[in-house]
Amino acid sequence: MVYRIIGETAMLTHFLFIAYVMLGGFLAWKWPRTMIVHAICVAWAVGLTVVNLFGVGWHCPLTYVEDWARRQAGEAGLPESGFIDHYLTGVVYPQEYLNLARGVLLACVIISWIGFVYLRRRANLSKVG
Repeated sequence: MVYRIIGETAMLTHFLFIAYVMLGGFLAWKWPRTMIVHAICVAWAVGLTVVNLFGVGWHCPLTYVEDWARRQAGEAGLPESGFIDHYLTGVVYPQEYLNLARGVLLACVIISWIGFVYLRRRANLSKVG
């Protein structure tokens, strides 16, 4: 039972991490200090994606934790392709839209960062003027 809880917690944390990568920049509009954390999370996600585009096969540590916990609980582990392919690709979006899904995620990050810079500059100008 404990291993199953660990596996489920790792899965939930993974989903929350992906959501934060996608939407965390918008949170920084309200709480600017969170932008550093968001930038680190985006760098991690982009780095892992780029490395895996070259066929390295590295996974997020949460993937390894979930896979290990599921196997310890007597369940099937995650497939070799990892968390994204198991839970998102083919489930949330079709395989042929993988690059579109990546593009949408990247667009959300870019838009949120542009908005962040705009809001910070506007706030700084209002302090000066």
